[in-house]
Amino acid sequence: MIQGPASLPQLPVLQRARGAGRIVVRAEDGRTRLSRLYQDGCGKIRLPRGGGVEAVLINSSGGLTGGDRMDWAAEAGAGATLTLTTQACEKVYRARDGVAEVRTDLTVGEAAELHWLPQETILFDEGALSRRLEADLAEGARLLAVEAVVLGRTAMDETVRRGVLHDRWRIRREGRLVFADDLRLDGPIAEAAAKAPVLAGMRAFASILLVDDDAGRFVAPLRAALGPLGGASAFDGKLFARVAAPDGFTLRRGLLPALEALRDGRPLPRVWRT
Repeated sequence: MIQGPASLPQLPVLQRARGAGRIVVRAEDGRTRLSRLYQDGCGKIRLPRGGGVEAVLINSSGGLTGGDRMDWAAEAGAGATLTLTTQACEKVYRARDGVAEVRTDLTVGEAAELHWLPQETILFDEGALSRRLEADLAEGARLLAVEAVVLGRTAMDETVRRGVLHDRWRIRREGRLVFADDLRLDGPIAEAAAKAPVLAGMRAFASILLVDDDAGRFVAPLRAALGPLGGASAFDGKLFARVAAPDGFTLRRGLLPALEALRDGRPLPRVWRT
């Protein structure tokens, strides 16, 4: 029996993670109540018991790699209050090909308040992540948002030599762009992060944004909470801060009091302390 030439070996086709979740809350009788909840694929949303509405977002796939995609959406109706966080730190693993994508869309109604407080994202060597945050605020709405990144776990002696990280923020009020920020690290991350204008050798960093008509009053308490880890400034009803630390532990130790100061002393979600 004559056989044809053996086929060349091929790498296995990996299954891509896909997840989505959407939550809508409304104010009724002076209380914030759940109006709509949707989840699909590896995207899960849990609502712990307690005062107010606090949603915990979960990626049940256990992490992200090239080609994975997560889509989150949340809406706080007029007068409602909603806090969003994640069950754990999101891990972005080495990408064989492609880029992991995460998109978050936030809608905040008139006199409503929404806090976007995910735990840190841990980027591993040769990981690739493109993340987009879009928010549309009504007049009188308040938004607090944070994104924190750890470039490898120092306790595990991990170094992120190369990778891709793109963070894109677009914040609008009544459809008008009021804040835009693009952060991109691409290629030799360790080399770039060692430079003074970038991270000066720090391995963990965060961006914090507060959109509030009275944002200026939070500058002093935020600077006091951050100490030497970061700086903050307020302008046109917005407060923005960059934070950098040598490792994830030090970063979190600074973020805890900083975010609680921006929440008028209210504690962070319980998952931040477990």
